[in-house]
Amino acid sequence: MEIFGISSQALLGQLFLGLINGSFYAVLSLGLAIIFGLLNIINFSHGALYMMGAFVSWIGLTQFGMSYWASLVVSPLIVGVLGVAIERLLLRHLYQLDHLYSLLLTFGLALIAEGVFRNLYGISGETYEVPELLQGGVDLGFMFMPLYRGWVVVAALSVCAVTWYTIERTSLGATLRAATEKPELVQALGINVPVLVTATYGVGVALAAFAGVLAAPVVQVNPLMGSNLIIVVFAVVVIGGMGSILGSIVTGLGLGIVEGLTKVIYPEASAVVIFVIMVVVLLLRPAGLFGKQA
Repeated sequence: MEIFGISSQALLGQLFLGLINGSFYAVLSLGLAIIFGLLNIINFSHGALYMMGAFVSWIGLTQFGMSYWASLVVSPLIVGVLGVAIERLLLRHLYQLDHLYSLLLTFGLALIAEGVFRNLYGISGETYEVPELLQGGVDLGFMFMPLYRGWVVVAALSVCAVTWYTIERTSLGATLRAATEKPELVQALGINVPVLVTATYGVGVALAAFAGVLAAPVVQVNPLMGSNLIIVVFAVVVIGGMGSILGSIVTGLGLGIVEGLTKVIYPEASAVVIFVIMVVVLLLRPAGLFGKQA
């Protein structure tokens, strides 16, 4: 069977690859949406923190023999602690200023991080071995699916679902939202608002590091892996609605699939299709698909 002159096997295979890319977009844009939606910080260092998550897992494996499964916990923790330090030492002084200041600061931090890792490890890239448990693949009929790619989709969707539920459906999430919207009121109730703000930023950057660990066995670990992806992720967040948790997840997955379809139907447009969609969405709905209109 053919669709648009393309075999159904090729189409389904590309759709699945698009879902994998969409999983990375969803986790990364989720972290960005949390940081912007709850803290009003445009975190341009998100791509660098994603890169650092991958490097921490690679260094842990090659220098300390740390397993991939341990890296899924340790790398986000280490990068999350770094995020806490950044928020406490630098970002907290910019909350009352225009968003442009936090954007410039985080952009500068991203350039510093990339420069440091480039000087230490070069730009050729390092290989991270797929864990033994996830080696091999499964024949789905329309494609041979590597087990690790399937794991990426499951892990990313699980983390996105848990994060969304925590923020939107639990008392902790309600407290976080209240602390950012009415900090004086929440502080009067005896809740330490600065600690909540710091923890929120730490969780946001930990999600970026988690995505970096997932990506390490798929792409080569190199200092530029974050800068090559962050512009696309920002486009995903804008399309979904700046600060919308659900919008980031749904849009990330959806745009990954659209990108995969475009590679089959019209490959030349696959590199720009997300940005074309962003322009159309901004013209028709400036707040994004799931964002709240001003």
